Amino acid sequence: MSVRSSKSSHWLLGFVISGTLLASGCWRSSERVVVYCAQDRHAAERSFAEFEKETGLSIAPKYDTEANKSVALVAELQLEATRPRADVHWNNEILGTIRLARAGIYQPYESPATVSYPSWSRGPKHLFQAFAERARVIIVNTKLVPPAERPQSMFDLIDPKWRGKMAMAKPQFGTTATHAACLFEVLGPETAANYFRALKANGMQIVAGNKPVAVGVGEGRFALGWTDTDDAILELKAGKPVALIFPDREGHPEHPRLGTLFIPNTVAIVAGSPNLAGARKLVDYLLRPSTETMLSGMGAYQIPVNPLAESRLPPEIVTRKEVTAMAVDFERAADLWESTQAFLREEFAR
Repeated sequence: MSVRSSKSSHWLLGFVISGTLLASGCWRSSERVVVYCAQDRHAAERSFAEFEKETGLSIAPKYDTEANKSVALVAELQLEATRPRADVHWNNEILGTIRLARAGIYQPYESPATVSYPSWSRGPKHLFQAFAERARVIIVNTKLVPPAERPQSMFDLIDPKWRGKMAMAKPQFGTTATHAACLFEVLGPETAANYFRALKANGMQIVAGNKPVAVGVGEGRFALGWTDTDDAILELKAGKPVALIFPDREGHPEHPRLGTLFIPNTVAIVAGSPNLAGARKLVDYLLRPSTETMLSGMGAYQIPVNPLAESRLPPEIVTRKEVTAMAVDFERAADLWESTQAFLREEFAR
């Protein structure tokens, strides 16, 4: 055999072996689980580290950025639908999850860890599971806003006395976008649109994300703003002069479904997951009571959904059992996503 033919044979053998490995799923290590994660890195990393220590599997996370929170990973999963790279999607809000489930991006998995979760938290056909939620709150600077003047309802923010003194994250992204779509569902499109127009007319400042809102209020650059409980409590723990207000916590006389909005995280297995066994192990782990207990503390401050989880929340964070929770139909809010996004782009992206 010539040297050339020998090299060709070796190349062909290598090609056949590579193809066999790819076909058998062994080319990408079965010891690695790829997670697309919209949860804040500091909140997710300890969970991943504990999972790796317990199982021997490694986590390869892909995070998004504060500016395009949750939306970018949803779009990426849609683009990769025919050739998925991710095994698990840990989303930090639920409406994008519902839209992906409807688009066939996830595969069903009934984790044994979901038995103790409330029925509302389970996705249709076991395509996803909600867990570890946050509330949308108004954060106020206590030096700039005395107790008697602090807003108690979301509608108080359209009072002219707050003109130019408020901030919120870009409303097309993250939990602010989810909040908007939920308000369109609960209040009706006309009332919700008028509310956002009134916020804009009252000089609402738009910043990159919920964390910059909380930091800006803590530093006194804004008197108050819309943010999430986890971002707000970090400013309080840092010694900043802030307080959390759970808006419409007693309900609203004119809008019976209004209350404080709680937005859960979700976890789902991607259809065509390259490491299905590892994906299931991670989902089981994230949905254990001990994981939600850990996420309620450790600087993450996520509110447990599983009633078996022990809460380590600071007293400033209340749960949906302690206030009037917004009575939102998340499926219907997902129906309104595109029209809500079109409105928000028209009003706030120009």
